[in-house]
Amino acid sequence: MLTTRNVWKTSHAGAIKRLKLITEDLAELAPDSVRIEVKAVGLNFADIFALTGLYSATPKGAFIPGLEYSGVVTALGDAVTDFKVGDRIMGVTRFGGYVDKLDTTPEHLQLLPESWSFEQGAAYLVQTLTAWYALTALGNIKKDQQVLVQSAAGGVGLQAMKICRALGAHPVGFVSSEEKAALLKSLGFEQSYIRQQPFADQLTQLNITLDLVLDAIGGEVQYASFNALKPMGRLVVFGAAEFTPGKNRPNYLKAAWQYLKRPKYDVMEMISENKSVMAFNLIWLWQETGLMAELVSQMGRIDIAAPYVGHTFAFSQAHQAIECLRSGKTVGKVVLTLASND
Repeated sequence: MLTTRNVWKTSHAGAIKRLKLITEDLAELAPDSVRIEVKAVGLNFADIFALTGLYSATPKGAFIPGLEYSGVVTALGDAVTDFKVGDRIMGVTRFGGYVDKLDTTPEHLQLLPESWSFEQGAAYLVQTLTAWYALTALGNIKKDQQVLVQSAAGGVGLQAMKICRALGAHPVGFVSSEEKAALLKSLGFEQSYIRQQPFADQLTQLNITLDLVLDAIGGEVQYASFNALKPMGRLVVFGAAEFTPGKNRPNYLKAAWQYLKRPKYDVMEMISENKSVMAFNLIWLWQETGLMAELVSQMGRIDIAAPYVGHTFAFSQAHQAIECLRSGKTVGKVVLTLASND
């Protein structure tokens, strides 16, 4: 008997409004796969960039956005021994997460901690993997180093702030509003500031010099952060919020102008100043399952609080949730919930 599922799917990239809620058949479960009844879906800026065609990894033609989710195992392929029916899990997927059911392979799943909600589970893997990889694999973070985290009240930013503290470094968070700064301070991050322009002057006034910077904004903010690095300092870039598209589609003229004005780094000057710039995204980890498993294992060895979920929407409200994330006014993670499944 065929099983159906509800999915948010776009016919092709280019405009957010093309995303539609439809019902489709779910194929027979493969022997090496696990079937999940999804309880929560985590939103990421990559979803917005993919829907508008600004993400290099965007699939061709029709696709379902979404990189992470949580839920319950409802069926197992004959070859699967790592999980059992009824297990509460969190998982990652290379697109395909905006669904109420999905089939996946065991290596892309983790058991959900008993004390965590499904919403927290859908807020953990992508955010924490991004922060962990940026800080440790690329940033080579060390105890007592000073680390600037931009967008520090967002999903990745909050996880990065917590990781810095857990590893003995000193996180300095910058955000765009008093509400976000207040949240950080309520979580014990006293070095939290509202970002001001020109950002270089603010850093000078605060007398902040840095060992490591995590940036997903770009532009003048990124360049000023780079200039504040000490010798041996590292700038790690994992996004470009300045290119966030409008409510439906990109403003291509504005994007082209921003692209022309983007920070440019001269490798000869970097040698002289002894600074580094690194950039990455983690979509490729989906097929590097061994490395992903090792990174998740490393993350699990540090003691940080569960992810902060700041905004929840019903599964039927995907467009409202996307607009909430796109607005730049969010704190913590934006999550779709499937309350009818609880």
